[in-house]
Amino acid sequence: MKLRLLLIFSFVCPVWAEAILPAPPEIAAIAYILVDAASGKVLVERNADDQVPPASLTKIMTGYILADEIKSGYVSRQDAVQVSTNAWAQNPLFKGSSLMWIEPGLEVSVSDLEHGLVVSSGNDASVALAEFMSDSEEIFSEKMNRYSELLSLDSTYYVNSHGLPDKDHLTTARDLASLSRALIGNFPEHYSIYKKRDFTYNNIRQYNRNTLLVDDPSVDGLKTGYTKEAGYCLVASAEREGMRLISVVLGTSSPGARKRGTRKLLNYGFRFFETVSRFSENTELALPRVWQGDKEILSAGGSTPVYLTVPRGVGEDIEMRVILNKQILAPVAVGDTVGKVTLILDDEVLHETPLSARENILRSDFFSRLRDMILMWLNSVFLPSESS
Repeated sequence: MKLRLLLIFSFVCPVWAEAILPAPPEIAAIAYILVDAASGKVLVERNADDQVPPASLTKIMTGYILADEIKSGYVSRQDAVQVSTNAWAQNPLFKGSSLMWIEPGLEVSVSDLEHGLVVSSGNDASVALAEFMSDSEEIFSEKMNRYSELLSLDSTYYVNSHGLPDKDHLTTARDLASLSRALIGNFPEHYSIYKKRDFTYNNIRQYNRNTLLVDDPSVDGLKTGYTKEAGYCLVASAEREGMRLISVVLGTSSPGARKRGTRKLLNYGFRFFETVSRFSENTELALPRVWQGDKEILSAGGSTPVYLTVPRGVGEDIEMRVILNKQILAPVAVGDTVGKVTLILDDEVLHETPLSARENILRSDFFSRLRDMILMWLNSVFLPSESS
């Protein structure tokens, strides 16, 4: 099983920044969290680590696994799935719940089932996909829990693919935000389905229950959920001016309450924070001298992109400093650490990351190495340490 993780650095907001920010909104929900999708920085949270039933938010994981199976080549969107009686819309287990309305014995494409899972929130589609990918829903639930471990969703445990109540079927607001962040980052082409407002199957047109897709053009996902045990829940994501936020609101009293709470969180985050990127992956940041190599100048940069979440308006004041190792000796391989990059604001270090080689440099011949040894000795005697 191949799993792709989005690797980024987060930034802990210092005391000086928190002092100038207004208090976050209070939401009438059991638990909630607001996260910057790029940095992973938590902007607002309440009871974010309390375990609660996820209801249909479970389907985010079902969709994540499907996306990974498709990307890995194990499943194709064109594959035909034969519907079992377990996945039948008339299964008594599904009475009164959201459905795609598939029928046993018929074949349905993976593409249609994915839309039925995401847009229609069909419990029948969830079971059909689970059985197709893992022969049974029980085996698929085990796979869901393995993915939870790989994604470090430490407080999440799955019993089924759809989210109907079970005392052991639990998650947290923080884990749901992390899962949603991984879905958006790792499978953007699948995430695009979450913004679709309706889906028609078997001549039945159903509308996405995430009505923020209509009310707020910046919102492009993710998923609603409801059971009596879970209350009304919503995981949403929105992007404004290049900044993407993810909100999770759990256990509200009505569809309107979950929407109002989500809107408050998103508006707060976009109004008072900004995402700052000082460099992207493989950006050249320095050209240090290399000794005893077949080349004298090395291209060096950051190995991964770095995103910071800061109070709005202070991002332009962040200073980047590159500090080189005292002496860099060949051979040098791509990815070797040759220094560090420090991001500073008002003399406070916000973040440090390794400065890495962007190319290979081999050792030079004997006489060139001897020359460099003499130059290195002279530099050590007459010059201070190299840094910039």
